Parts: sequence; C-alpha cells; structure tokens
Amino acid sequence: MTRYIFITGGVVSSLGKGLMAASLAALLQARGYKVRIRKFDPYLNVDPGTMSPYQHGEVYVTDDGAETDLDLGHYERFTGVAAHQSDNVTSGRIYQQIIARERRGDYLGATVQVIPHVTDAIKAFAQADTEGLDFVLCEIGGTVGDIESLPFIEAIRQLKNELGRGQSISVHVTLVPFISAAGELKTKPTQHSVRELAALGVQPDVLVCRCEQPLPEGERAKIALFCNVRKEAVIPALDASSIYAVPLQYHGEGLDSEVLRAFGIEPGEPPVLDRWTTIIERLQNPEGEVTVGVVGKYVGLPDAYKSLHEALVHGGIANRVKVNVRWLDAELFERDEATIASQLEPMHAILVPGGFGERGSEGKIASVRFARERGVPFFGICLGMQMACIEAARDQGIADASTTEFGETDEPVVGLITEWMTEKGLETREAGGDLGGTMRVGAYPAKLSGNSVVAGIYGGNEISERHRHRYEVNTHYREVLERDGLVVSGTSPDETLPEIVERPDHPWFVGVQFHPELKSKPFDPHPLFASFIEAAVRQSRLV
Repeated sequence: MTRYIFITGGVVSSLGKGLMAASLAALLQARGYKVRIRKFDPYLNVDPGTMSPYQHGEVYVTDDGAETDLDLGHYERFTGVAAHQSDNVTSGRIYQQIIARERRGDYLGATVQVIPHVTDAIKAFAQADTEGLDFVLCEIGGTVGDIESLPFIEAIRQLKNELGRGQSISVHVTLVPFISAAGELKTKPTQHSVRELAALGVQPDVLVCRCEQPLPEGERAKIALFCNVRKEAVIPALDASSIYAVPLQYHGEGLDSEVLRAFGIEPGEPPVLDRWTTIIERLQNPEGEVTVGVVGKYVGLPDAYKSLHEALVHGGIANRVKVNVRWLDAELFERDEATIASQLEPMHAILVPGGFGERGSEGKIASVRFARERGVPFFGICLGMQMACIEAARDQGIADASTTEFGETDEPVVGLITEWMTEKGLETREAGGDLGGTMRVGAYPAKLSGNSVVAGIYGGNEISERHRHRYEVNTHYREVLERDGLVVSGTSPDETLPEIVERPDHPWFVGVQFHPELKSKPFDPHPLFASFIEAAVRQSRLV
C-alpha cells in the first residue's frame, strides 16, 4: 500500500520545504522504505524551461527529458532516486491538458471547472506511477493563502478524504520568527498559517517550525495547543551548517518517527545513517582547500547554478577538501587582460558553465584562453565547451569563429543541428521553433575514445548523460580543433555530434556538451567533478 505525505508551507516562502521533503525521504529510505518525491508548482508556465534563472533558479533536467523545478535536484541528491517527468507538474501544464481535452470534446459538452476537473487532474498526477512505493511525498509550491495554490490545497483535501487516515498525512512547514527587540520567538504567525490551512479543510498532522533560535518547550507546547497537534509533532528546524546535515538534524528532532506515528506505524529500529555521518565528517574535517572560479552569466543568483555548486562540493567530499567557489561575472573579462589576470590568477581551477545568449561570451572565451595558456585546470560545461571550441579555432587563425546562436557568422564552429540519430530513431528540431521543447533535453548515450583522459576518468567507453541545449559543436571543424590540440574524445554513437573535448597535453582540460552536475550526489560524486577537484588540489600545491 502506497502512503502519501502532503507538504505545504506557510507564513513566507523560501522556508526550505524542498530540503525538508528530501531529508524526510532520505530518512524513510534509511529505514528501508521505497520513496518518491513530487513537486506541484502553482505557476502558469507549462514548465520552468523558458523562465529566466533570475526568476526561478536553475532548470533541473531528468533522464526522460523533463525540464523541472530545482527542488527535484535536491530530491535526487538526497535519495539517489531518479526523477521522472511525472514528478513535477505546474498549473500551466494541467490547464494545458484540460483545455486540449475540452477542444477535442472529451468532456462531452460539460462545463469545465476547477472542481472537479482541475482537482481531478492534480489527484491523477499525485497517484500516477506509484506501484511498489511505500511513500510518495508531494510538495505543494508557494505559500498557503496564495490564490494560485488553492486548487492544489483543495485537491489534497479531497485526496486525504479518499485515501483515509492511515494512508495520508499532512506536514506543514512554517516560520517562528525571532523578534530581536523583544528577545522572543513569536508563535502567532504559525497559528495563523495553520488556521488558514485548516479553514481550507486540511489539518496538519506534523508541524516543522523554521526558527533562528532554539524553540523552548513552552513555545512548542503553545504551538501544539493552538494548532491541534501533539507536542512531539512540533519539530524545530534551525539553520544547519550544511544542507547535508539536515537529515541528521531532522532525525535528531524526531521528524521521521513522528511521521511514521501519524500513519499508525511504530518507528522500530533507528535508520541507518552511516552515509550521512560520513559526508558530514568529511565536510567538517577537510584536509585542505581549493578555490574554483566559475565564470558565468547568472552569478548574481547562486540558485541559477545550484546543481553545479553542489557537484563541486561533492568533488571536495571525494577528495576530502573544502571547495571555495568564487562566482565571477563573465562580462568583467571583456575589459582588458589585466582584469582577467587579477581575477583568475588566484584560482586553482576555472569552470565555465552552461547558459544561453551572447552576453558575457567574450569574457568566457578569454577565461578559456587564460586556462589554456597558464596550464590551469579547466572544465567547460555545455556553452562552456562551445566557448572552448571557438577559442581553439581562433587560436588557429580563424578570427571570425563563433556560434550561430549569437547571429549569422561565416565560421559557425557551433551551430543548430536540425537532425540527429538516437536509440529511438531520427530526432529533429526547427530553427524557428518555440524555445520551449525544441532542445536536445534528457539523457543521451555517448562513446569515448579508448585512450582518452575522460575514458580513464569514467572507467569505461560508454556513458549516458543529461543534455539541455539547442546548439552543437560543428563536427566539420574537428580537424581544425585537433590541430590546436583540442581532441574530440567523446561523440554521439553515430559520431555526428561531438560530446566531449579535451587537451591531453594540459594538466586538466575537459569540455562536455552535457550537464554532469545533474547526476552528482554527495554519497556518489560524479567522476568528472571528483577528477576536476583532484586536479585543483594538485594545482594548489604549485602556486
């Protein structure tokens, strides 16, 4: 029997519902249960694919090609369970499907309404693809009281009634602010939030109270009394030293035990948390530290590169070192050589991440050149690999080398590939198509050269990695690039699309067309990031 845990948030946004859901899932998993986590987003975009990173942070891509909320990255990193397209749904996607059905006449002339049609669709998403699972955690985005989230709250109210007490519970994440002038924690916002949720027909079974100060027993009892929950089910949630300490912290406060009791399940043996204690031990007791300069376009919002940052941390865990990430605006490097040198010389390694658009591109190319000429470990991801290829072509005297993404060019080292072969057959895209849904998105296989650096890193010649891009390196420039020492060491199985480039004569220089950060986990660091940080450690001993 699959049980459901519905997670809501109150008072303010950004309380960490996603981390709480991921941590709770990890704790249940450590007790031997099979889990899956889902995110329901109230906004009207069909998915985050066309949203600015400044609006919504990074777009997390799944193996099956879904462009999803960044919380799904936390879900995968904490549980190791690969997310599916069915694990993230938005109001936009639900309304799109309902309107399409209405246009086809599927409703047989009935009036299409929020209740029951929208709420039925939400419930269908919650219950899809759950065979063999013990728990499904459903996180509702936004804050209780938002107009956009009302259909989702109504849907979980209905679903709780339909499933019954023993098969579903509600966990509400709320804020207990500390008023410094009064020197007190205030429980009133939590009381109001729970009252508003209860007025919509959903009574929380467990309260997770985010607070900056320890929650005294008196306040904890007061919250329990006014919010109609057991005192033990009021779980304090203070800020943690690392997001990977959160599962241990929640376990210490009894979150997983209270959730099981709410289902009528005796907690039994404690969870096996060895992997988490090992991760925290390595984070808290590093044997050194390195500094990695990330030359990007969206450095003003770290959430735009959330998975990338975490993958660098994972590389540090693998090497028992602390990784200091220095976010560098690529546009700074378009001024003069002195600026480039002053910013990049202190770095032990340089990374150019993915992105879209021309802004900052010349700065990224300049950082590639700096890494190549100075022998600094370099990692180019997606657009970063493309910039490395353009830099190599320019080094061979092709001054106009560029990408058609930035406009017409006589030397398209990077261009829009409209057809390519996959295991499923021929895939195509249109040059003038919609931005949403016209990229190469999801997991694609690649084959590696047998004697390449990356084959040694991966420990094999066949890989599968997640992509999200529209433009590809033009294979017709392969000979030019390899004259410069930039070897194509990984391609699509039909050798049409370059997937990886490297410089074998460089201390560490790798560019990849895919996003390896999306598959990295703290207990299973991605081999490319582990190797990249290892190279940074070697570089730190030289400077």
